[in-house]
Amino acid sequence: MKFILLLAASISFCAYSIAQPAPATSIYRLDGSKISLQDADAFAKKTLAEAHVTGAQLAVLNHGRLVWSAAYGFRRLDPPLPMDRNTTTWAASITKSVFATYVMRLVERGECNLDQPVASQLEKPLNEYEPYRQSASDIVHDPAWPTVTPRMLLSHTSGLANFAFIEPDKKMHLRFKPGTQFLYSGEGIDLVQFLIEQKMHKPLDQLLQEAIFTPLGMTRTGIIYRKEFEADVADRYDLDGHFRSQTRRFPARAAGSMTTSADDLSRFASALLDNKIIKSSTRAQMLSPVFSITTLHQFPFAPDEGQGDEARNVGLAYGIGWGLLTNTRFGPAFFKEGHGDGAQNYIICFERQKSCMILLTNSDNGELAFRPLLETILGDTVTPWEWEGYTPSYIDESRNHP
Repeated sequence: MKFILLLAASISFCAYSIAQPAPATSIYRLDGSKISLQDADAFAKKTLAEAHVTGAQLAVLNHGRLVWSAAYGFRRLDPPLPMDRNTTTWAASITKSVFATYVMRLVERGECNLDQPVASQLEKPLNEYEPYRQSASDIVHDPAWPTVTPRMLLSHTSGLANFAFIEPDKKMHLRFKPGTQFLYSGEGIDLVQFLIEQKMHKPLDQLLQEAIFTPLGMTRTGIIYRKEFEADVADRYDLDGHFRSQTRRFPARAAGSMTTSADDLSRFASALLDNKIIKSSTRAQMLSPVFSITTLHQFPFAPDEGQGDEARNVGLAYGIGWGLLTNTRFGPAFFKEGHGDGAQNYIICFERQKSCMILLTNSDNGELAFRPLLETILGDTVTPWEWEGYTPSYIDESRNHP
């Protein structure tokens, strides 16, 4: 407890903000009201300290342009080193959406077919490739396997579990008829990665570096850890501020190995909204609902947990690699979470205003701060907080279900 109090006090004094690429003095919220940069900064300091978040990077875009970016707290506690805007942090599952955007570049160029089954796009059965020799030994005999497409995998509707290693036999299985239900699956995203690497004859880190990171000047971003990150990279910490792990992600995994900064993700979001990565028609296809979602939580504690009005009220759905809010008073939005040991992150963009907020943290307490930060700074009152698990009651319950 003493450590947490000292850390909270330190966060309030250790903030690196606010450098502006444009002469903005305020952030426009989604309802048209404004909050000054100074008030946003003061609120962020207070909120992150109260939630005992070790370190954080925050960024806001208005009209597709970065108007505010700040870093708080610590990237490392021993020795104490401040989080700054250049610190590389683990983005976790935000990787999935960046990867999906790259896949849509290939679709746009006729180099990938979202609706041709994976089995028919590979040169040989999946279980004959070394990485899948054991885990795919059963799924290739499932009559439904030949119907599984990249669109299903990227929209989490294939029937695959999150990862094969959580299955009792450590193998891939289709839990339902592909395309009929939503079940979040990192395994499915990594399978699309494998398919793309087979097609392009290059590893994913090279593909993303050439297509997205280098052209956009995302110098603090990599799908794998690079030597140049070493001087300024965030370690990760648990609920009590105890060290969890260094951030050195290997190998490349489309499901979640990317490290980045909030400023770099701002560059990505701005380019995406400005149609500089993919055409507007391709982006519209990526952000079109593949499957509507009405569940109470994204990760239910029980299979029969039931449905929730929250998801229906905002038209919750999944597109190609992105979660979607299709029916809000602020217009449509797309979003992605990133959640791992000592890394809790979120990005959401509202298309009508071209307004986004990015939150990256190196703390298991990060999600406790998300709702107040999003509501107060961006004016986002429509993110499905309970479905996301961003409510204190859900967070407390999830800690009892490791």
